Amino acid sequence: MNALCLGLAGVVWAQVPLTEFTLAWQHSVEKIRWEEDYRLSPAGLVLEAARVRGSGAGMEIPHDAVLRDGSWHYRPQLSPLQPLRLGRSGVGAVGDYQLCGNQGCRPLADWLGPPDARHPMVELWSCMLPVG
Repeated sequence: MNALCLGLAGVVWAQVPLTEFTLAWQHSVEKIRWEEDYRLSPAGLVLEAARVRGSGAGMEIPHDAVLRDGSWHYRPQLSPLQPLRLGRSGVGAVGDYQLCGNQGCRPLADWLGPPDARHPMVELWSCMLPVG
């Protein structure tokens, strides 16, 4: 069964059994929510769609984005990511990344503990749950 592995340098810190998810966070300067929808595949994490509620510092809206329900919606054209690397230092008041699935959104801290400057990065990748 597919799972989302969380860790660093191939060392698994946690596994979440799912096949698709939304990664959400608040931009550190503009305080605007970003959301990216991913699907797990054998090649990695496939970015299916993204949404952002506004533009600002380093947040250019793609030319083909469509404004719907207060957010700009677009479909990034990227190869599968394996792994997806996230900065997670805990600095500032932006909060943690959120992992959203069928059961709602939960901060990465629920699986990894709070952000810690000693471990400023985390990687997400498609993996298999152990059998048995």
